[in-house]
Amino acid sequence: MYAIETENIIKQYKNGVQALSGLSIYVKNNEIFSLLGENGAGKSTLIRILTTYLRPTSGKVIMLGKNIYTESKWVREQIACVAQQTSIDMHLSLEENMLFQSRLYKIPKIEAIKRMKKLIYDFGLERYKKYPVSSYSGGVKRRLDIALNMMSKPQILFLDEPTVGMDIQSRNFMWKMMKQIRDEFKTTIFFTTHYLEEADSLSDSICIMKDGKIVKQGTPLELRLLFQENIIRLKFSTDTEIRKCIEILTHFFPPKKILIRNSEIIIHSQDIQLYMKHVISLLVEQNIPFQGIESIQPTLEDVFLRLTQREQEECV
Repeated sequence: MYAIETENIIKQYKNGVQALSGLSIYVKNNEIFSLLGENGAGKSTLIRILTTYLRPTSGKVIMLGKNIYTESKWVREQIACVAQQTSIDMHLSLEENMLFQSRLYKIPKIEAIKRMKKLIYDFGLERYKKYPVSSYSGGVKRRLDIALNMMSKPQILFLDEPTVGMDIQSRNFMWKMMKQIRDEFKTTIFFTTHYLEEADSLSDSICIMKDGKIVKQGTPLELRLLFQENIIRLKFSTDTEIRKCIEILTHFFPPKKILIRNSEIIIHSQDIQLYMKHVISLLVEQNIPFQGIESIQPTLEDVFLRLTQREQEECV
């Protein structure tokens, strides 16, 4: 049994915008599942549907073996959702916040205290108990928000960009927490992120969306192996050099093979040695300065850009 199954979901708003177009995904029990997509891809709409806040125009959604339309009350009791805006009451202490959450779910007080103590310990919140919640950093507030939502022992936890705006130390701690929630609490995690390295490091499965449709779903390894080719990475110091180089390269290489990323040009190639020699010769002949050139293996970010770019070109 899957934790989440959607079949041909379509969501069209009253203003005519179609946010989801026949979307089907499958999330296994006890896995970390990440949803990737550009802004406007339909990620927020999908989460609102899965958390029963929004009903699709058509399609089928099964969660934990139950139809979410006919069993919505039961489904809500099995899930928790941590949005980007925290749900913490700044006027309450850390423990008061957690006990208040337990009362919402009608958890007996003795059991609630037991759960609270374990979550405070597991999520590294003990040292913050004596400080007012309003003084917590953004990363600690997010950890507390997740601890609050774990009080009900959800079978599925939704996290909307859980590490956005965090420093590297807070982000690493959050990654550790997410793995612990999956491994120790046996909770399925469904999360969105714009950090490709985060999805690559954490996820058991990844789904890439664009324009309300699934572009590809699979494990991080399966996605990285989609394009059996190496990459030439060219580094430049100025945008002018990049533009000049692109003008030259597009006369010799298919546009689909070339991407611009930050201060780099990425060229996808199946014959890396031939392409490397050809590129260097062109740069030298045209007197285009560059900082470096190297051959690398495709990353998840490379795959994401190729897939979403290809989908865009096919729609043109």
